[in-house]
Amino acid sequence: MNKKLQIWLPLLISIAVVAGMLIGYKLRDTQPGKNFFSFEKPSPLQEVMNLIRNKYVDDVKINALGDSAIMAVLQKLDPHSVFIPAEDLQSVNEDIAGNFFGIGIEFNIYNDTLQVLNVIPDGPSFKASVQVGDKFIKVNDSIIAGKKITADQVRKLLRGDLGTKAMVTVLRKGKLQTLTITRGIIPVSSVDASYIIGNGIGYIKLNKFSQVTYREFMKSLEDLQKKGLKKLILDLRGNGGGVLDEATAIADEFLDGDKLITYTEGIHIPKKEYRCQRAGLFEQGELVVLADEGSASASEVLMGALQDWDRATIIGRRSFGKGLVQEQYDLSDGSALRLTVARYYTPIGRSIQRSYTNGEKAYYEEISNRFHDGEVISADSVKNDTTKIYTTKNGKKVYGGGGITPDIFIPIDTASFSSTMTKIYLKGTIGDFAYHYYLQNTAELSRYKTPAEFGNSFTFNDENWRQFISVAAMDSIVVKELNEKDKKDLVNRIKSSVARQIWRNEGFYEMMNKEDKSVKKAVEILSK
Repeated sequence: MNKKLQIWLPLLISIAVVAGMLIGYKLRDTQPGKNFFSFEKPSPLQEVMNLIRNKYVDDVKINALGDSAIMAVLQKLDPHSVFIPAEDLQSVNEDIAGNFFGIGIEFNIYNDTLQVLNVIPDGPSFKASVQVGDKFIKVNDSIIAGKKITADQVRKLLRGDLGTKAMVTVLRKGKLQTLTITRGIIPVSSVDASYIIGNGIGYIKLNKFSQVTYREFMKSLEDLQKKGLKKLILDLRGNGGGVLDEATAIADEFLDGDKLITYTEGIHIPKKEYRCQRAGLFEQGELVVLADEGSASASEVLMGALQDWDRATIIGRRSFGKGLVQEQYDLSDGSALRLTVARYYTPIGRSIQRSYTNGEKAYYEEISNRFHDGEVISADSVKNDTTKIYTTKNGKKVYGGGGITPDIFIPIDTASFSSTMTKIYLKGTIGDFAYHYYLQNTAELSRYKTPAEFGNSFTFNDENWRQFISVAAMDSIVVKELNEKDKKDLVNRIKSSVARQIWRNEGFYEMMNKEDKSVKKAVEILSK
């Protein structure tokens, strides 16, 4: 028996090795719905790619070709299923995570030179003594001044792994200095502004829903409550959404009991309910939510829940209309697929997803059509989906199929539609002027301790206006022809941009909100 075993042993070992290799090959395919022992034929797409790789007359970048094929396939699905190439995945994930590794400055490029607009307090550049107004001449071995470098190219130079160093040469008051900056974690805040407007009315603006939004929101809410918060304005204008769980967690702070916030469901995804799980921090105070055509996805989840439960008054314009849920799947080459797997529904069963049957181009043009059709100017022009009308507990009629329709309509400010104002925005003239005004008047501006004090005391005089006209003229813009309404709006934006130089976004929005129609209306409602 031992002799027979010795004869057959090499063959048995060989069979075991081959079987192991086969099993390992099959195990690499973990897609759901596949039979472990199935041997499927390659798809026509795989066959075509193989033929191109092995037979095509010229060399081709087969990976890039494959990426294009994936994108073409996804265009046949829905506008929100997207392929993320490997080189873009890090920045996409950073936006969701709410932080990245970098040096901690805000910058702009003037006359082909990077200039520091703001230094994040206690960040890497702050610790390395970088100052507002510094001009970056060189980063490590790369000269960047006078090179027509783009903002994206600058970011690639300044960002890097945690703890790595960047050697920068800056020009400060006519002298060159070399600074060593150790890269650190740079937060990307979801909260643009949080302050008390007055009479117990608070204001919080969220720009997205990242993985840290709920934590940042709660800190802002708690700080406002310490300052006497009784009523709240939550500004979701321009908030394109993000992480669903963060939006439902914030909804839980406004809704009591175990109320349903939203539910998701897809053909391959079973129904999942999101309900309130704890006592909220602001379940009783009056609440107003500001929305516009840029409010989408997770923003609409939050607004839909608050509207269905009659918990908040929605002010503004009809929201974007995105009711699809995506999950991100990492692929073997470092890229990723963000695939739509379900729809979400409001508590009373509304799907607010707009139709995309006419293709991606028509889908996104629907937003610009709202401007052409007058929907953003007149409430009578709002195109609600009336095929099915829903009713809230208090008897209010609400709609699905095209976003969240506000309870109170506020038209868009048409002051920004003039050709002169458009040129000013496109050229970045306001920010350019505010930055240089700040550098020239730092000592005078330092006497203002808060945005409120600045707003009440700072005067933009005739001499300042003439200076702005001169700066605009260098951008080939004539501003003398502006009417009084446009001039008033422009001056407010200039003052707000100066405030941004001092207090960043907090100062900007506190100033801008003084003349904001939606904020004014919210304050009026909450003051009754």
